[in-house]
Amino acid sequence: MKIGIIGAGNIGGNLTRRLTALGHDVSVANSRGPQTLTALAEETGATAVDARDAARGAEVVVVTVPLKRVPDLPSGLFDGAADGFVVIDTGNYYPRERDGRIPEIEDGGLTESRWTERHVGHPVVKAFNGTYAQDILDRPRPAGDPERMALPVAGDDERAKSVVRALIDELGFDTVDAGGIDDSWHQQPGTPGYGLRAGAEAVVKALAEASPERPAAFRG
Repeated sequence: MKIGIIGAGNIGGNLTRRLTALGHDVSVANSRGPQTLTALAEETGATAVDARDAARGAEVVVVTVPLKRVPDLPSGLFDGAADGFVVIDTGNYYPRERDGRIPEIEDGGLTESRWTERHVGHPVVKAFNGTYAQDILDRPRPAGDPERMALPVAGDDERAKSVVRALIDELGFDTVDAGGIDDSWHQQPGTPGYGLRAGAEAVVKALAEASPERPAAFRG
């Protein structure tokens, strides 16, 4: 597939490494311009582009930027994307460490991904938000391996979610359907499933044990 990655931090960089290794055509962008991504492009064979061009022709677009930077993404972000393209949101809300207080999330009851979805103007599928970046490189396992990790995936569009789940399977991980975007609080920071390195059964249990009340450490 043609895949655009917007954000070249730990998650974005390692997804670039793995997806290019699997033969996908990857374009990668960050906020500082393609000239700062020369080393990553040379290492992986990905194409470094401006953020406005990352989605051009893409069937999947990964938005993996700090939550506070989502409103700063350029308008027309998805102009020229392929018909039926899918957007993956990897973001998390860290009000104390990074993002500051976002009233729509804290007071308005929006999940992090619903807030992101409204800013980017396209439905999203939430995935990879609780995944350690290094695990993307180090912990892929073949299907059926008892040590294969499972990742929760939330989204309102079943077709889009199936595309993302198939891509994660190709990357070497199982998936668990975590419901719609309004249910995605089950996998937000501070929940039992966040950062969980376990198989599908344990992930299902962790999602069920999550509380909608945001822990104090994750409130502004």
